[in-house]
Amino acid sequence: MTALYKHPEFRIGARDMLALAPGMAAWGLMTGVAMIKSGMSLVEVLLMGLLVFAGSSQLAALPLIVAGAPMWVVLATTLCVNLRFMVFSVHLRAYVMHQGFWRRLASGYFTTDLTYVQFTKRFPHPANDAVGKRAEEAYLAGNSALNWVNWMAVTLLGITLANAIPVSWGLGFAGILALMGIMSSLATTRLRALAAVVAGSVAVVAYTLPLKLNIIVAIVLAVAVCLMLEKPMLADHAIKAKTPPKNP
Repeated sequence: MTALYKHPEFRIGARDMLALAPGMAAWGLMTGVAMIKSGMSLVEVLLMGLLVFAGSSQLAALPLIVAGAPMWVVLATTLCVNLRFMVFSVHLRAYVMHQGFWRRLASGYFTTDLTYVQFTKRFPHPANDAVGKRAEEAYLAGNSALNWVNWMAVTLLGITLANAIPVSWGLGFAGILALMGIMSSLATTRLRALAAVVAGSVAVVAYTLPLKLNIIVAIVLAVAVCLMLEKPMLADHAIKAKTPPKNP
């Protein structure tokens, strides 16, 4: 079997991620700086940077660590921030269940918001044959590999240059812009656009909730609204499909 990195989809996946790499690099750089300035030791910072690989939860946990919050509070906060990956996992289940446990575990580690979005955009529906599944694996591997290398490199750079880069630069906002750009490209239907509007609005309104729960509330409400609207739409389409055309 051809190695994944030799498959054409591997290069396509890496190319797609390359377009977003600068925004993610700015976010990773700021994360490296923030970890050093949190007061953690160099060993702790390096371990967190290399093992956690979750920028949003890292940034959410750092102020709590600095404030000396109990460990359960830190863990609960990062759990809430990363609960969105449970939604991603449910969706990706049909794509990866043919793989062994350790490969699925590795896919979970390397999957980020951007890799998930780009992968599902490239493959809206799971393949039903071995050739198609191999293409999916290669694309995800190429996309994830470039994303991981980019993030780790700039995070280590941020750790190295922490004393020369002030947190006030707000470089992490570039990562948010990258996410917003690709999200906008996915809002190709009214229902998807509505989901984005509902989720964004609820996240802002519920911002004061503890443990970053506003993210979870936003996701749940956006999904609920879309499900309520989708059922009547599907029923209407089914009725139209069954209705015979009128005679001219």
